[in-house]
Amino acid sequence: MTEAIVTIDHLRVTFGKGADTVTAVKDVSFSIAPGETVCVVGESGSGKSVTSLSLMRLVEFGGGSIVDGRLTLMRKDGPIDLAQADTTTMRSIRGRDIGMIFQEPMTSLNPVFTIERQLTDGLRLHLGLTGSAARARALQLLRDVRIPEPERRLKQYPHELSGGMRQRVVIAIAMACEPRLLIADEPTTALDVTIQAEILALINRLKREKGMAVMFITHDMAVVAQIADRVVVMYRGDVVEEGPVAEIFANPKAEYTKALLAAVPRLGEMQGKAAPEPLRLVGQKFVPKSLPPAAQPEPLLEVKNLTTYFPVRGGPLRRHTANVHAVEDVSFTLNKGETLSLVGESGCGKSSCGRSILRLVEPTSGSVMLDRKDVLACNPRDLRHLRRDMQMIFQDPFASLNPYMRLMAQVAEPLRNFGLATGSDLIDRVAALFDRVDLPRSYMRRFPHELSGGQRQRIAIARALAVNPKLIIADEAVSALDVSVQAQVLNLMMELQADLGLSFLFISHDMAVVERVSHHVAVMYLGRIVEIGPRAAIFENPQHAYTKTLMLAVPIADPNTRKLDSDLSFKPIPSPMHDRSYRPTPSTYDTVAPGHLVLRD
Repeated sequence: MTEAIVTIDHLRVTFGKGADTVTAVKDVSFSIAPGETVCVVGESGSGKSVTSLSLMRLVEFGGGSIVDGRLTLMRKDGPIDLAQADTTTMRSIRGRDIGMIFQEPMTSLNPVFTIERQLTDGLRLHLGLTGSAARARALQLLRDVRIPEPERRLKQYPHELSGGMRQRVVIAIAMACEPRLLIADEPTTALDVTIQAEILALINRLKREKGMAVMFITHDMAVVAQIADRVVVMYRGDVVEEGPVAEIFANPKAEYTKALLAAVPRLGEMQGKAAPEPLRLVGQKFVPKSLPPAAQPEPLLEVKNLTTYFPVRGGPLRRHTANVHAVEDVSFTLNKGETLSLVGESGCGKSSCGRSILRLVEPTSGSVMLDRKDVLACNPRDLRHLRRDMQMIFQDPFASLNPYMRLMAQVAEPLRNFGLATGSDLIDRVAALFDRVDLPRSYMRRFPHELSGGQRQRIAIARALAVNPKLIIADEAVSALDVSVQAQVLNLMMELQADLGLSFLFISHDMAVVERVSHHVAVMYLGRIVEIGPRAAIFENPQHAYTKTLMLAVPIADPNTRKLDSDLSFKPIPSPMHDRSYRPTPSTYDTVAPGHLVLRD
């Protein structure tokens, strides 16, 4: 039997002291062999990330203490117990023997250093590369993780990149020195499916070629099925189940594992169904409450030829040198009580489109009609009143909530702003909203940091519902949530749609989730809608090459069907974003079937 690269033996980690001590990891043991990928799965707070941070001895910088257990790393010069290693030894191990991809790229990248500086620091320290050799290696790393225009990206700072690009930079840094053990903590959460497929294939290839061991932490069970050799399921600081990936998926023994697998939306399971359906959750009665499309659809949101440019300035005088074509000639209609999903890769213009509709970003041209009211023609006062009818759920609930305000005040704020409730009536309205999103009323006095990610997202939904809107734009509202929490939030959104007749513009890169919740789907690429139509038409009969690539790249929750080595043959066309000679032309569509349109290339 091959000797393990790393062995975790009865690890126990605590936070705090005395009566306030919290045990985050109780008694965890497992090992990872060369060339093996072990996926650690479980909900927020189960101890996944604390276990990985203990291997790097980073948990101590966050107030944690390793109070028991051994962490054995097999180095070229023999085994070493990381739990007992000194500071100098750990500094030589981090980045060289163990690389780590952190979940939140903006907090793991230094905002004052260029991408080149952050990529080459490890190369200088561990490999002795300097000058042109370090820069050439940094360029190759950016190409490996499919970052466009890598030469330009080297000179940029983290805030100048999109979330998906920042995550790819973090992946490149972690793999720069070809470590023996790669710890990947939710590495593909912020990535669209095409880039995710390429990154997973890259990690898989390096694992095979270099004999690298991979500890992969994720809540996406479809990704687990595609990349794992073994699975470790954690719950409340303990390992509840461990085994080969095929066995875990085919015959899960623990009830918690069954619940995780039941909550996974699977591509193709909505075939033949006219309307979205809630996800099944173990231990809960399954009662589909979503409404089918109305016999005579009534438009709520009509978007025509929406265009949004961002100026690019350069030179010593910061002159306007080019435009970023974020949204280009976008048109669609969203009916009352229905969900239209906008899908596409990072940077395609999905979020800019949603923000332009709300005029959080001012569009360059086009028309936006909400319930027959012209949004773009509104003056500031009228726009303020119109925003009662259109609300937004942002991707990161922690960033969209005020850390200094109690949750009650944050949910009550829109009610106060529009004069909808005061005094005891205000408290009753807020309490009813907490009931509506299935949160205890005792949470009303808490602050955002005292809640989990899923609970914070429920607060964001409650705040959006406070003014009884007609339209909610959900921008990647469930992308960062655990699979079980994601299922609960999706079911809540569909229940609210059925009960209140809400319309959702659902922005996402998760195609399986989109298939589950949508009535219609629009596929965006380079600022344009390249295909739009009913959900069944898009998923069962995709026409555009880019749509087909998205479908091909979606991971399948079946370990017997691996797609890591699939050839993603679609080659992206050159981006016109910074081309000064670019002159946009009107979008021309071919009709495939009623309501199913495909952009003519």
